[in-house]
Amino acid sequence: MRSRDRLVIAIDGPAGAGKSTIAKMLAERLGLRYVSTGLMYRAVTLKAIESAVDPDDIGSITRLARSCDITFVWTDPATARVYLDGRDVTSRLASPEVDAMVSPVSRVPEVREILTEKQRLLARDGGVVMEGRDIGTVVLPGADLKIFLTASADERALRRAKQMEENGVKVNLTAVKQNIEARDDMDSRRSVAPLRRAPDAVVIDSTGKTPGEVLSEILRLLDA
Repeated sequence: MRSRDRLVIAIDGPAGAGKSTIAKMLAERLGLRYVSTGLMYRAVTLKAIESAVDPDDIGSITRLARSCDITFVWTDPATARVYLDGRDVTSRLASPEVDAMVSPVSRVPEVREILTEKQRLLARDGGVVMEGRDIGTVVLPGADLKIFLTASADERALRRAKQMEENGVKVNLTAVKQNIEARDDMDSRRSVAPLRRAPDAVVIDSTGKTPGEVLSEILRLLDA
């Protein structure tokens, strides 16, 4: 395994499993850059909404994804703002409109290919904790450590609702849970890069656990 400052760590799992929270905490503890690949798909989705592009129009959504300038600006290792074509869109990426459309956008093979290359470039020199749904299986199959983080649907819905409220979005918990379950189904059944655990990933169920407890489990794996 590489030195800690050059580590490449992949964290995968379904929506609301705590990937972002744990990945940020791990990045901060180790001094690595935190990258959320989901935010990149959300940025493309936001641009599609703004441009009135139907994700079923493969040619148009592919051209749109290719034209997107998505930049992460780190204020510290665990905190990054997301810029889309020069605009800070971080607070808009958790909106219900983006939630409803991000899965169809992320299922387009050409969009995934474009963003996968961007993600690999971000990890090329190491020193990164990257989280998403296909990091350990597709984006960074050679990662030094792969974690597959999961939790019950009820707990994931509560976490997602809290995150949305913190971004100023009013939510209905039942609707959030239904959206999460629908997203799980679509992500696991898509033909390209479906949500699944890498064979060499360590599975951690975060249900009923504090973020600190999950972080401790991962740190023990690194020390083993």
